[in-house]
Amino acid sequence: MEMRTEQDSLGAVQVPASAWWGAQTQRAVENFPVSGLRFPRVFVSALGMIKHACAEVNVELGLLDAKLGRAIAEAAREVAEGKWDAEFPLDVFQTGSGTSMNMNANEVISNLCNERLGGRRGEKKPVDPNDHVNRGQSSNDVIPTAAHLSVLLFFQRHLFPSLEGLRVSLERKATEFAGIVKLGRTHLMDATPVRLGQEFGGYARQMEKSLRDVRAASDALLELAIGGTATGTGINTPADFGARVAAKLAQFSKIPVVEAKNHFEAQGARDDLVLASGALRRTACALKKIANDVRWMGSGPLGGMGEILIPDLQPGSSIMPGKVNPVMSEVATQVAAQVVGNDVAVAFAGGDGAFELNVFIPVMVHNVLQSALLLDSACRLFSEKCVDGIQANEARCRDLAEKSLMLVTALNPIIGYDQAAKVAKEAYRRGVSVKQVALEQKLITADQAAALFDLSKMTLPGATGAGG
Repeated sequence: MEMRTEQDSLGAVQVPASAWWGAQTQRAVENFPVSGLRFPRVFVSALGMIKHACAEVNVELGLLDAKLGRAIAEAAREVAEGKWDAEFPLDVFQTGSGTSMNMNANEVISNLCNERLGGRRGEKKPVDPNDHVNRGQSSNDVIPTAAHLSVLLFFQRHLFPSLEGLRVSLERKATEFAGIVKLGRTHLMDATPVRLGQEFGGYARQMEKSLRDVRAASDALLELAIGGTATGTGINTPADFGARVAAKLAQFSKIPVVEAKNHFEAQGARDDLVLASGALRRTACALKKIANDVRWMGSGPLGGMGEILIPDLQPGSSIMPGKVNPVMSEVATQVAAQVVGNDVAVAFAGGDGAFELNVFIPVMVHNVLQSALLLDSACRLFSEKCVDGIQANEARCRDLAEKSLMLVTALNPIIGYDQAAKVAKEAYRRGVSVKQVALEQKLITADQAAALFDLSKMTLPGATGAGG
């Protein structure tokens, strides 16, 4: 590979001649071959937006030559749009401030500008990556800003629509299944009847509340660290720099971001990412419950519950012909496990900030964005490939409900709990219904039985019976 020699504060570095990055990025390439994991597209986009906004503000404040500023803004906009993603090769696991990633952006933008302005790649003139592209900034405020902005962008563009889409699908099924009575279950054991639509309505409400909490957590991310520079004091930048940059980022992103109220909190702590991760964990737990219930209700076709029919998507066994598995539920529950694991890493990292900087930013933003991406995909696919195609096995639902020993609960107000328990045990011993035993023992009249054992009425508020 043809190489070029560049200099940084530590000396000479050999950089691939074709690379748009420079010496500091190359050092990071060589120093951190850890995982093969890269920052996602949305994070690079956020970095590009930040560099674009900073260039424009520096020109407006008279801190940067207009010609150089326009060139930086144009190159940064291309980075934000994804044109130069191949020039961001760095591993997620790097210096904890993300300095390497910040310099990667600075060097790529600098080299693009220099070739366009008559200079040469790697020579740092007329546009220097530190003195011009990074003017008024520090990695310590740029990377936290990129972390917040990238998560906000992904939430707005992808996660919110996916969560809402799943909620709508579940609500639609709740309406469709509103009249279907089935066996209720608590502790995985038979309980009093419910409606299939009531269960799906509960799932829809879970997703509604998950979306509410993710939205609330995202509001905390609206404060940006930009303007705090190295330690939060704003050294080497005008007092209004952060507010101006935040205003431009709000314009670029269509998200109402603002400068942080307190730059020491904004750089020394990463509590807002911890909050966002916690909201994603909550969503993952909701998704896991829903997906598990769906695969339980769809289990069978002969040896399981068989109350619903799940879309057949692919053969389920390499040896058992005709077997079909609840694959979308399995995908959703695996995603939930990963998101919960990611949240543990985020919480661990978030509580380990020291003085004026938390140095776990790369791993935190990686985990939050990975969790958001996984939930986006899992919720969308679970909705489209599973929930939308679910059908009710109405005959099976009614059959199980009618055979339930827990219908005896309706007798509690008339014959008492202890006597009702004896009826249930006798019905189970003989393999007959509790209604039959109660009539045989003349504990109720035929008219009472007809009213008490109306399964549909049992599922409505105010139904006769006692809970437990």
